[in-house]
Amino acid sequence: MSTQANLDNRLRLCAEFVRPDSRPADIGTDHAYLPVWLCRNGICPSAIAADINPEPLKRGRETVVQAGMSGVVELRLSDGLSAIGEGEADDIIIAGMGGELIAKIIADCPYAKRGDLRFILQPMTRSEALIKYLCSEGFEIIRQDCCEASGKVYTVLCVSFSGKPQPCGELFPYTGRLKPAENEMHRRFIEKNISRLRKMAAGDEKYKAIADRLEALCDNG
Repeated sequence: MSTQANLDNRLRLCAEFVRPDSRPADIGTDHAYLPVWLCRNGICPSAIAADINPEPLKRGRETVVQAGMSGVVELRLSDGLSAIGEGEADDIIIAGMGGELIAKIIADCPYAKRGDLRFILQPMTRSEALIKYLCSEGFEIIRQDCCEASGKVYTVLCVSFSGKPQPCGELFPYTGRLKPAENEMHRRFIEKNISRLRKMAAGDEKYKAIADRLEALCDNG
C-alpha cells in the first residue's frame, strides 16, 4: 500500500483535520484505509480502527496486515464508541454515516463532552440534523470544509465540546461555518441542500423560505 494512495478526497479531507501525533479512533472504519494512512505517513503514532460488524473488520485487518501496521493499528469490534475507553483516543473520526446516526453515537458516548477531545465528522446525509444536535449540546465547530469525491460534494466538520450551547438560527444547520460566497465547493454543498429543501417544500412551505434565504446567502455572501 502506497503512503499516498487509497484515500479518496472525502477521507483525505478527514485526514487533514486529524492533529499530528494524536491517537485517532476511526469509527465505522470498513477497510481501515484512513487509520493505516495516518500511521504510514507518520502523522499519528498509533490508531484504533473500529466497526460494528465483523466483515468490515476482516477487510480492515487485511489492509493493516498488507501495510505492515499490525503493531500500530488496532482493530476493534465496537458499536459506536462503546468499546473505545476514555483516554484511548484524542481525535475521533466518524465518517460515512448519516448525520442522525453520528449524533446518536456522540450522544451515547459517556465521555464525549471532554474539552480535549476532537470529533472529525463526515455526514453522508442530514448534515443539518447533526449540526443542530452539536449546537444544542454545546459542541463548537472549529473547522469545516467541503470536497468532491465520486461526483458528489461532502462536508467534514471538526468539533469539540465548549460547554456552551451554540447559536443555531434557521440557516446555520445548512451552512455551518461554510462560506459559499467565497468558496465554490462550499457553494456547491449548500446548493445541494437547497435542491433537497425545494423538494421538501412540496409537503411543507417553510422549506421554500429556507431555500430562498440560502440562495440569497450564496449570491450575496
